[in-house]
Amino acid sequence: MVDILIIGGGFAGVWSAAAAARVRAETGSDLSITLIAPGKDLVIRPRLYEADPDRMRVPLDRFLTPIGVRHVPATVSSIDAGNRTVTAIDRGGRPLDFRYRRLVLATGSRLRPAGIPGAEHLHDVDTIERAVALDRHLRGLPEGPGRRTAVVVGAGFTGLEVATELAGRLAALADPADPADRPRVVLVERAGEIGPDLGPGPRPAIAAALDRLGIEVRLGQSIASVAPGAVSFTDGTELAADTVIWTAGVQASPLTAQIPGRRDALGRLQVDGHLHVPEAPGVLAAGDTAAATAEPGHLVLQCCQHAIPLGKYAGHNAAAGLLGLPLATFDPAPYATCVDLGGAGAVLTSGWERTVLSTGDAAKQRKIATNQERIYPPLDDAAEILRAADYRVGIRPPAARI
Repeated sequence: MVDILIIGGGFAGVWSAAAAARVRAETGSDLSITLIAPGKDLVIRPRLYEADPDRMRVPLDRFLTPIGVRHVPATVSSIDAGNRTVTAIDRGGRPLDFRYRRLVLATGSRLRPAGIPGAEHLHDVDTIERAVALDRHLRGLPEGPGRRTAVVVGAGFTGLEVATELAGRLAALADPADPADRPRVVLVERAGEIGPDLGPGPRPAIAAALDRLGIEVRLGQSIASVAPGAVSFTDGTELAADTVIWTAGVQASPLTAQIPGRRDALGRLQVDGHLHVPEAPGVLAAGDTAAATAEPGHLVLQCCQHAIPLGKYAGHNAAAGLLGLPLATFDPAPYATCVDLGGAGAVLTSGWERTVLSTGDAAKQRKIATNQERIYPPLDDAAEILRAADYRVGIRPPAARI
């Protein structure tokens, strides 16, 4: 029997483990804490749109081992919330069975499938493996009419960051003396405006950045099919393009379907203020699997900014509930957004209305500090890990790069 079983090795999962370990250390209890995740690393997923994505990871054992959390490298195949059991498959293909007293589901989200002819030719940055495959693809593009042409599908947060970063990455790989090798990035959005979910506040800054970088924008359409070296659009036009990247929407991990409960349109489990799933006693959800209230009238977004505090609150409450301690009501920091715009800087906004605070280089420095320092967890130092795991502590202030 495991006292606290956490499924998922992303931001929400690791911080759930650390927060539970913090309560254990403070109370001197002997709670057992186990985290199941197939990989050996915490992937810094918000950075997968950047070049050299294979380095966007930190070893789980340097975070979990110092605080006495067991990591089981396996993939969960089934959850029986009624009997409080979980079955997983280890790397050797052997089944593993677990019984738990508290379960934290933190298995993240997945990119929605494109569902179009030729979808197997699409690239994405949803996982580190897919991001690495894209990076290798870009570095090994063959000669041909679509060699330096890339189409990015979806002008939301991820699509904008991919497209603007891609303009610089393709330019760095191109031969400046060869006009035929000039990079071309086309951003396609089904809605009638860029950043449809970002609202009107940052849109002028985003539009100016796209124009500065020479990125073509096609609104009110999508792609109809993809073939090697070519893409067809829903307006009937075609384009020679060796690279087509899909960013159009995410959905909660399929494991949420195995937990009794209500779900939102993204498949996330609706949780109470303590992140418990009301219909599944003993189960909490964190990160991209949780439809939690961030502020009145607003649910959390599937982003690192919310995944980290969701993990901390879930882990704290899982341990506190077992020990008869007061539970903490989820109360994250005020919402803010910083969209990376590649060589054109960034745009920083605050609040759900996304009031623009800064643009250009000033916003870019904030984005760099967040991506390269603040979201990285402390490693090797148990005291620092447990200090940072306090749900009342936000993401780390800028410090030395890890």
